[in-house]
Parts: sequence; structure tokens; C-alpha cells
Amino acid sequence: MNEIKLTPNSKPLSGVIEVPGDKSISHRAVILGSLAKGTTKVTHFLDGEDCMRTVHAFQAMGVSIERSDSTLLIEGRGISGLNEPTVPLYFGNSGTTGRLMLGLLAGLPFFTTVYGDESLSKRPMDRVVDPLRLMGASFDGRGHGSYLPLSIRGENLKGIDYTLPVKSAQVKSAILLAGLVADGETQVTEKTNTRDHTENMLQAFGADIISNENNTTITSKKELSATDVYVPGDISSAAFFLVAAAIVPNSVITLKNVGLNVTRTGIIDVLTEMGASIQVTNQRTLSGELFGDIHVKYSNLHGITIEGEIIPRLIDEIPIIALLATQASGATVIRNAEELRVKETDRIAAVVDVLSTLGASVEATDDGMIIHGKTSLKGGAVSSYNDHRIAMMAAISSLVATEEVILDDKDCISISYPTFFADLHDVMS
Repeated sequence: MNEIKLTPNSKPLSGVIEVPGDKSISHRAVILGSLAKGTTKVTHFLDGEDCMRTVHAFQAMGVSIERSDSTLLIEGRGISGLNEPTVPLYFGNSGTTGRLMLGLLAGLPFFTTVYGDESLSKRPMDRVVDPLRLMGASFDGRGHGSYLPLSIRGENLKGIDYTLPVKSAQVKSAILLAGLVADGETQVTEKTNTRDHTENMLQAFGADIISNENNTTITSKKELSATDVYVPGDISSAAFFLVAAAIVPNSVITLKNVGLNVTRTGIIDVLTEMGASIQVTNQRTLSGELFGDIHVKYSNLHGITIEGEIIPRLIDEIPIIALLATQASGATVIRNAEELRVKETDRIAAVVDVLSTLGASVEATDDGMIIHGKTSLKGGAVSSYNDHRIAMMAAISSLVATEEVILDDKDCISISYPTFFADLHDVMS
């Protein structure tokens, strides 16, 4: 582990940042670019550890992927052109790689073993394995296939009509990827819409896919065709600087080319409802994804209740929203976020521990937390929990703390935001 000591900040934040490419979209660009026939160019790819796990998995199946800075050139082999890997596939800490790849591997005509690090090995995979078994997939592993490592014997899959019991874009995406190689039609129904990057990208690559309200239907009739993909900035990464500008007095920050997919912009809605000064400009669309520039200034904030259908649109941003709430007057209540219990760590417990250590008044509930503001944060030694979003939340907290914040491990941040501390330094200079 690599400890870092963060000293209190006494100046406003200012500047312009372009955050790294969206992690979710980067994963999907690699997957579909590898499955398509022809050369796919991916621009502004996130070369963090998680996304590189997906790259390495397809390289192990014979796909040529060349990287130059944040640009990838993928020589797609077509779905039938993938080779059986000669070694087990390692997914590290990447839940997206793990769950999406299970959907694809279930229908490929070969044997695969997959595994992850200690954290990923504790995350539930049965939510993906169970519906894939309904399609005819063959898995073996701990807890009847509930946890990595897993072995997959590729089978001839059949399409299903499946209603998601959990609010999870990863589960939806795994089933849709299986539907690419399954006989017949596969339909996924959601009770609450989750992020739709997979549907957008499948359409961009020419898949036979139709989305209508809460239903998405895919068939395996069409071969995917290579296309160029631009990956907008990750709003989940931008969220840390949106909050920083909103809570550090007299700050003004602009974030360029940030993804504005409506299934992901809950953080903007929350900031606006809490009284933040925020403006979105220069909106445009590429590769089926809307993006633009976000301008945010310091303002006085007030607490709100965050619950219901907005939760899937900001599930990854809840740690930094909790910090935001400590600097808002009144109580902020977060409900219906039980999905946080099965992220890289139990994020509800981790957020409460870190913020409480720093002097915040915050209490955990079964499905969320209650934050009482406005509170003055002190300093202290906190754990990252080996979770990139908890680590970045702790780093941003140091901007409003009165004493030094000591973070036990900064290295996990490279999973999603390798240039985080460089960008933080820029807006503090």
C-alpha cells in the first residue's frame, strides 16, 4: 500500500479539467470491437487497471489490440474468430469485466476459467450466472457458481425473456451479450432503467437490438461491424471535482467533454436540487453518447432526500455525494441504495467509517445512510478499503478539513482515474 498525507487547503479551486474516458463505455468498446469484424478505433479510452483487464482477456483469445496513449486499435475477429484461451483469464478487481465476460463466454464454443483478486472473489456472481443458466450456460465454482473463480464450458444458448430482479446494468449487459450468440430472441425487462451504454454501443456496431421503454430485445441474426468509438469523459470521475468546486469557498471549475447519458446524470440533478451553481454547455453526440462541458461554482447547499428511481443513475457517486452532504445545511437521507453493499467493498459501511473518522455526523441504514450537516471536518487517518471511489472521496474531503488527512493507500485510484492527483494539483495551483 502507498500512503499519502493530504494537507488542508486554504485556497479556492479553479481551472479546466478533462477527466479520463468513461470506464463503462471503455469496457464495452473493447468487448464489441473485439467481436466485430474489421478495425475499430477507440479514442479517449480509459487505460486504468479495470479496463486493461478486459483488453488482456481478449488478447488472450487472439484479438490484436494496440494501444497508443488513450487510443486503441482493435482488429476484430468476429464472434466465431475468438480462440480458446490457454491460461485462466484474470479480471483483477473489475466487476464489469467479470460479469460482462461471463455473459459472452457462456455461449462461446470452448472452455474458460476466470478469476479475480480477493475483493472481486467476494462479489456475487449468481445474479449473472442464474439467468445465464436459464439460457443453457454451464458454470462451476464456489457456492454453486456464486463466486469467482469460475469455469465456463461454452454451450449452445437459447434466448430467454427475463425480468431483472436487481437494478444492475452489468446483469442486463451480460444477458444481452449472451443474446448475441443465443438461438432466437432474448428480451430483458427492467423495473427501473439502468445505464444503457451496452444498448447504445450494440446499436452502433450494427446489432439487431430494439429498446422500448423498460424492454430491450436482441437476436443473433447479424454479424457486428467495426466502427470508430469516441469515449466521453467519465461523469463518475468528474463527480469528485463537481463536488469539490461546490464545497470549497469561491471555487470555479469547468469539466470538458463529460458524458451526459441521462442514465448517469443523477449527480447533476442532486447537485442542482441541493442548491449548487451548475451549468451544462456545448452538448453533442458521438457513438450514440451525449457529452458536453460542465461548469460548477461554490454555493450554499441544503440537505435533501435521495431515493427511488434516481439511485441507479448515481449509484457510483453516492460516496462523494455523502461528502457533499456533510457540507450542506440540514439532513440528507439516502435510501434504496442497498446495491452499495456488494460493490468493491461494502460502500455504506466504508463511507460511514471514513466520514465519521473525519468528524462528520453520519449513520448507516440497511439501504443507505443519513448525513447531518453542516459539519466541520477535522483530519485523521482513514482507510481506502482498496476501493477507488472511497479513496478519492477521502482525498476530496481533505480540501475542507482543518487538519491533515492520511489515506492509507492511493494506488487503488488508478483503477478508474490514473491522473486524479495530477488533476487535483492543477485546480489547487
